[in-house]
Order: sequence, then C-alpha cells, then structure tokens
Amino acid sequence: MQARGPSPQCSRSARRAAAGGHEIATAHGGREALAVAAAFAPDVVLLDIGLPELDGYEVARRLRAGARLIALTGWGSDADKQRSRDAGFDAHLTKPVDAATLAEVLAAS
Repeated sequence: MQARGPSPQCSRSARRAAAGGHEIATAHGGREALAVAAAFAPDVVLLDIGLPELDGYEVARRLRAGARLIALTGWGSDADKQRSRDAGFDAHLTKPVDAATLAEVLAAS
C-alpha cells in the first residue's frame, strides 16, 4: 500500500513496486490511508510523512500492527528519522529514492 501526498516521486515508486510484482493500493491522505489499510491488509506500507488530515507519524502509530512501514518522504533530517523510528517505522527513505534502494528495502520485507 502507498499513502502519499501529491508527489510525482511517490507515483514513480508505486509504478516501480507494481513492476516488481507487488499489488498496490494507494491513498492520498492520512484518514484514507487508514481506511485503505483496513480493507487491503497490506504487508508493506510506503507512507509519506507530509500527508493531509493525519500526518504519516500518526498513521504509522495507528497502523503499527501487521504491516512493515516504510517512510518515503522529503523529510530527511536526523530528527525526522528519529521521529519515524519513534512512530514505529521499519525504514526511512528520503526522496528522491532510486529504484535499487526501493527494491532492496521491499525485498527485505
């Protein structure tokens, strides 16, 4: 599953994941991400931090059980990465993310 803001980078990431044989569901805000996750039951969630309604940190806290959470975001400071860990993310990728890095992180899940 992918929850994202209006970023072309996130769209490219979803296409790369789908090309790798992964089934993709997409949400465009925090509340929608929670609803899609409940219906889709994803194994992995690519989650932007800067989501409308609920930020990615709050969505991660609510989704923690059951899915591997990967932050895919433009927010890349050390403090941002620590907040991701504290919220329960398993990985933090800062945009732009190259295809090899995304594939490596997805393969580890």
